[in-house]
Amino acid sequence: MNPMEQVKINKATVNIGVGDGGEQLARAEKLLTNITNQKPVRTYSKVTNPEFGIRKGQPIACKVTLRNEKAFDAVKLVLDGIGNRIKASQFDKQGNVSFGIAEHIEIPGMRYDPDIGIFGMNVAVTFEKPGYRIKRRKIQNKKVPNKHQVTKEETMEFMKEKFQVEIE
Repeated sequence: MNPMEQVKINKATVNIGVGDGGEQLARAEKLLTNITNQKPVRTYSKVTNPEFGIRKGQPIACKVTLRNEKAFDAVKLVLDGIGNRIKASQFDKQGNVSFGIAEHIEIPGMRYDPDIGIFGMNVAVTFEKPGYRIKRRKIQNKKVPNKHQVTKEETMEFMKEKFQVEIE
């Protein structure tokens, strides 16, 4: 196979949405640090929504972006927690995949800690092929041609091959 056509993981983003700041958000940050060995970043609400009791600019969640080996290991760990099953509808047209886990204690090796509690989390995995740098570079950045973009089918094949995922 042409090395320029091999699909790879660009990044994996692990997100825990809490809905409000304070002690609960601090516990979610502590959990993300324990799982990924990386400091999480807070995310803030963009709009005010009185029904949910949030104001614009209020911290409501935290996330960690993982790259290279850390991303691969984190995806493998969380997939083990959901039984290596993903629905075909969880893949988008650009070949990215998003899935959630209801409780972090389902992840192998995770124990219940009464100081932290139980949190669910979302994982978004972004895929790319070599040569995607032309999209991000500062000088002469260009669009990635359609024939070189990652497709849904290529990502499904990658997930089956590397992570032994069953696609329903």
